[in-house]
Amino acid sequence: MRILIVEDDDVLRDGLVVGLSLAGFTSEAVATRSEAEAALEAGGFSGMVLDLMLPDGSGLDLLVRLRARGSPLPVLMLTARDRPHERVAGLDNGADDYLGKPFDLQELAARLRAILRRAEGRADGRIAWNGLVLDPARMEGEIAGEVQSFSPREFAILRALIERPGAVLGKSALEERLYGWQEGVESNTVEVHIHRLRSKLGAAFIETVRGAGYRLASEQTRKIA
Repeated sequence: MRILIVEDDDVLRDGLVVGLSLAGFTSEAVATRSEAEAALEAGGFSGMVLDLMLPDGSGLDLLVRLRARGSPLPVLMLTARDRPHERVAGLDNGADDYLGKPFDLQELAARLRAILRRAEGRADGRIAWNGLVLDPARMEGEIAGEVQSFSPREFAILRALIERPGAVLGKSALEERLYGWQEGVESNTVEVHIHRLRSKLGAAFIETVRGAGYRLASEQTRKIA
């Protein structure tokens, strides 16, 4: 899932990008409120990690403006000043969760998964489709009684397909789930990861739609195959 990180501390911002990538997220990171507003205008994010104090304004003001526009984007707020009145202000103005600095990256990833799950209307942390049960926390899946582990990028592709079952996702759409703005795109990455997923889940689990992209096979299609 694609996450916008808004954090002005260079070291922490880079650490968040790396840490969340290991947890299966693709992140875009900016340092200022104005950069965040431009990124949000472009869209395409599943959630946001938002620092309270930014060099050109307040993260809280950005959140208020976001909610005033009617955006339901899940937001996890960060602050170095973990005071009760700040947590209350953030939550009352539309934050979905709040985390004080310093924090554990595993806890941050777990909190992100929780608010994203709630936004999708799911009570269970696991995701089921066509005999496959995914565990986002472990980046594992169980199918036909066997547990399979996935790399962060394999999991990102699989999650993208499961989010839109039956829909055909083109190569460029899947690449967006794999790469941040600053990363170079390798020409055959999607094909390589699709091949690896099929080797783990069965050749018929993911269909190739010639000239269009990929989609998850229906249960009936898989049985025929």
